[in-house]
Amino acid sequence: MSSATISSPALAWKKIKRIGPLGTILLLHVAFFWALESGLIHQAAQAVPKEIFASFITPEKAPEPTPAAPTPVAPKTVAVVKKNITPPRPTPVVNNTPSETAISVPTPAPQPPQHEEPAAAAPPAPAAAPPQPRTITSGVEYIQPPDVKYPAASKRMGEEGKSVIRVLINEKGRAERVEVQKSSGSSRLDDAAKQAVMRALFKPYMEDGKPLPVFAIVPINFQLSN
Repeated sequence: MSSATISSPALAWKKIKRIGPLGTILLLHVAFFWALESGLIHQAAQAVPKEIFASFITPEKAPEPTPAAPTPVAPKTVAVVKKNITPPRPTPVVNNTPSETAISVPTPAPQPPQHEEPAAAAPPAPAAAPPQPRTITSGVEYIQPPDVKYPAASKRMGEEGKSVIRVLINEKGRAERVEVQKSSGSSRLDDAAKQAVMRALFKPYMEDGKPLPVFAIVPINFQLSN
């Protein structure tokens, strides 16, 4: 009794171990079909997150600023100088070959040039310088004597003196030029003496019956009366 009882569970365990994998497979198939019919598989498929496709957008570079076009430089105006090109003159062709009918004429020997010596021109005779008028110190005659006017400033200042005037008298007795030969010490008195002599009229100086210009010496005295 006891040995039969003990061997029965061991045999049963061995059978279970043999049938276990097959039973597991059968249970899995049964569970799959049950889940398929009940819609669990469809819900599980919906619960599975779907694939998300992400695309990375590379930011476009900002367009680089276009460099400003360079200001066009105005072309320089260059004056074109036209050169007048003179065409060369044609060289005449000289035929030095003597023809058969040409007559040879002997060329005369060149004669040395004769130089004629020009006649020496006589230098022109120098013009005779006019004779200088002579100077007379006496014998002066007046047609109208000098009218001497005493300068008022010289009277107030009490100026006195003697002016010696050298005067050139022409052939008509007129005074042409006067100069102070000896001063009185006052320029006002000398100027008054020259003006008086220039206004005077002289008698022409005669020599051999002919009037001649002469220099005369005329003294003019300036003296204040008390």
